[in-house]
Amino acid sequence: MFKRLKRKYVLPAVAVGFLFVGASFKDDFFEIAKQIEIFTTLFKTVNNNYVDETNPGQLMDKAIKSMLADLDPYTNYFNEQDVAKFKINNTGEYTGIGALITRKESKLIIKEPYKDYPADKAGLKAGDEIIQIGDIVLADFKEDASELLKGSRNTKIDIKYLRQGKPMSTQLVLNEVDVKAVPYYALVGKETGYIVLSQFNAKASQETKAALIDLKGQGAKNIILDLRGNPGGLVNEAVAICNLFVPQNEIIVTTKSKNEKYNNTYKTQKAPVDTEIPLAILVDGKSASASEIVSGALQDLDRAVIVGSRSFGKGLVQRPLDLVYGTQVKVTISRYYTPSGRSIQALDYTHKDVDGKAIRIDKKNYNAFKTRKGRTVYDGGGILPDVELEESKTSAIADALVRNDGIFNYATVYYYKNPNLGTTIPTVSDAEFEAFKQYLKKEKFEFDTETEKSLKATLEVAKKEKVDESIAAEYQQLLAALQKSEEKELNTHKAEIKQMLLDELIKRYQYKEGLYKYYTTSNPEIQKAAALLNNPSQYNKILLK
Repeated sequence: MFKRLKRKYVLPAVAVGFLFVGASFKDDFFEIAKQIEIFTTLFKTVNNNYVDETNPGQLMDKAIKSMLADLDPYTNYFNEQDVAKFKINNTGEYTGIGALITRKESKLIIKEPYKDYPADKAGLKAGDEIIQIGDIVLADFKEDASELLKGSRNTKIDIKYLRQGKPMSTQLVLNEVDVKAVPYYALVGKETGYIVLSQFNAKASQETKAALIDLKGQGAKNIILDLRGNPGGLVNEAVAICNLFVPQNEIIVTTKSKNEKYNNTYKTQKAPVDTEIPLAILVDGKSASASEIVSGALQDLDRAVIVGSRSFGKGLVQRPLDLVYGTQVKVTISRYYTPSGRSIQALDYTHKDVDGKAIRIDKKNYNAFKTRKGRTVYDGGGILPDVELEESKTSAIADALVRNDGIFNYATVYYYKNPNLGTTIPTVSDAEFEAFKQYLKKEKFEFDTETEKSLKATLEVAKKEKVDESIAAEYQQLLAALQKSEEKELNTHKAEIKQMLLDELIKRYQYKEGLYKYYTTSNPEIQKAAALLNNPSQYNKILLK
């Protein structure tokens, strides 16, 4: 009798429960299953019937990555090789050559050798083009060539490279490379400690704490935390760094998602190092993610004065999720909110323009929030500094020079013309700036502005339609006008570009450490932050103390 009742009432109740639970997902599940079946059928059909041999792995890799690119730039698929790189970024440790390298136009270029690591010990310099690794000629190698520079400790790798067009060779001996989250710290003047935090890996809070304690021991009564150019990293490390300056059990960031398990409130867990020491945080347009959690939280809590230019505006949180065969997907799982309740997301990835680019949130749609002491702050566009500095902003023309290696390539030429400067700070005079402009003309440097791209596209269409000869004169006039406009922009932003040239040159002779040392005496943002910290009345006025 009981079994009959159980079957009659309990099972239908369970079924109804599943019905209600699944109702909201039913349509999505059906659509997902339908699309998977369509894609699987298409994938098999193409691979079995295409006229030439296909590479199923490459096809699938590209299909997945193209699909995810339509969501946002941070939701990414990692194949087995990608997973290893992703883990390096999080831990800060790996075995390799100890250099920043880039592959551009099928060329593998050393961008920056790290001092005393394998690439540096082997004599490699910024600007060297690696053309052969072992027996593999890179011109014929279409895979990720950086994988050929990895291996166990003490692995020896013979390479051939070009330096200013001259073929050379050397041998690399692989070793552990420790990518420091805090690559530099020092006193600025007698009483201001300066800490560079370049990334939020697993050692970020540990290294920042050690630097803070050491600087206090040296007599620091104020602290500058430099987050310029810091792209972010681990959320927990951002919370732990805030914890150095604020008490235990303080809310630093809240994450919200459609999936409840990703809704979290992150609080400080430990006793702080110093809740009173005056603190200034430097940010710029490349300070993102965890950098904005730190600067946004300490701004909302009125614990620090933020100095520089508006930050990037990345208010999204990602998490790596394991898939099959050693692959992963890094998914945007939630948005994060600062203690005052604001999201600083600057781009709306659900709405895109005609070119498929995410639309920037309009200022008129920003919302006002209040810090703990009642100061007004806004959401929607990154962290707006309490003290904005024009010198911290980057112009479009300077961005183009960096993006397309105009400054980098000129610095390489300069270095080999002046190889013996040693620790002498190079001089970027007005004459040197003019030489730089002549170099850009000689190399036919392309700024790749939207206008320049559109003009080139117009010429390509004209060639296809065979009307290019009839518009040749007009095209050359437009091109000359555009080049004149670009030269005007170069002159307008002369001071900014000269400073960027100098920064790159200092790295060539004195590595990144030399650049940071130079900054402590010459960087205007650091000097202004230090001046603010040494003016208690001005500092306290900003924070409403």
